[in-house]
Amino acid sequence: MSKKLLPVTIISGFLGSGKTSLLNHILKNQVGLKTAVLVNEFGEIGIDNELIIEGSEDMIELNNGCICCSINGELLNTVSKVLERSEKIDYLIVETTGLADPLPVAMTFAAGDLREKVRLDSIITVIDGENFDFEINNTSVAYSQILYGDILLLNKCDLVKEEQLKKVEKFINKIKKEPRILRSTNSKVELQTILSVGLFETDTFKYDKDKEDVEDNMHNHSSHSHDHSSHSHDHSSHSHDLINNIEGFTSVSYETLEPFSLRKFQYFLDNQISQNVFRAKGILWFMESERKHIFHLSGKRFSLDDEEWTKEKSNKIVLIGKNLDHQTIKNQLSSCRFSKD
Repeated sequence: MSKKLLPVTIISGFLGSGKTSLLNHILKNQVGLKTAVLVNEFGEIGIDNELIIEGSEDMIELNNGCICCSINGELLNTVSKVLERSEKIDYLIVETTGLADPLPVAMTFAAGDLREKVRLDSIITVIDGENFDFEINNTSVAYSQILYGDILLLNKCDLVKEEQLKKVEKFINKIKKEPRILRSTNSKVELQTILSVGLFETDTFKYDKDKEDVEDNMHNHSSHSHDHSSHSHDHSSHSHDLINNIEGFTSVSYETLEPFSLRKFQYFLDNQISQNVFRAKGILWFMESERKHIFHLSGKRFSLDDEEWTKEKSNKIVLIGKNLDHQTIKNQLSSCRFSKD
């Protein structure tokens, strides 16, 4: 069995960009997962008192299963303390200080003892759309934050004109090739686009001959997960994808009973996948391997964990993003299938 590694998201971004708002948004809207959020200062977060069950000087428990810890001293110690708790957590989020380069923080999780227990899911960088500094140079922390961010959250979009946002995006494109940029107001984003929610035990695919249902809590406002059915076999009617109307976010699901070629799938990831795909997850079967592969993609970062097959082998993958061309993606995935030539 593969060890279930705990996914970790690092939130980085300059002072005042909206990191704390994003943390609050996650703490209030996280449903069905026990999430631990590590912050430098409790005071800054201003957690909604109605959510708090109990609190000590370095840990606060909320009634939706989230816990919030302050990073006392070494990050490593705080993480170890959270992992040692009797109650298992599903997700870990770490806020870096606004003046920090996210790379050393990321390296903490890639090194030593933690590597056996956690996997770095993504680095999210919050960018202040209103007070963006066009003078940043490649020696600065702000430059590193953009460069290492898997998903860039361009925030405060309500406060500036489109022209300014385009200018910021153009500047970001000079620093980073094909950046995945999400625009937001008050750091509000669909959690599904930034957190790898949907661990496969809870996030099962339901499938019948002419319908695909994707378990989906895009509507986390109502805090229930909904089934969005999209008729994949009826290529003429894309209007069936019910998620389409939510700010242009869609999820595309693809399933085949044939194996993929690992090389072709790698080519898809390296050269074809749209930069509007923020998340993807799947159970993959490669011709070259006897094992089942659990695939997660977050921004540009992806992981493949393997374990034994217990059911019939097949490929199932869901991609979540903005304004996606469903048919193109399905065609690209179809051409990942293993052929004997």
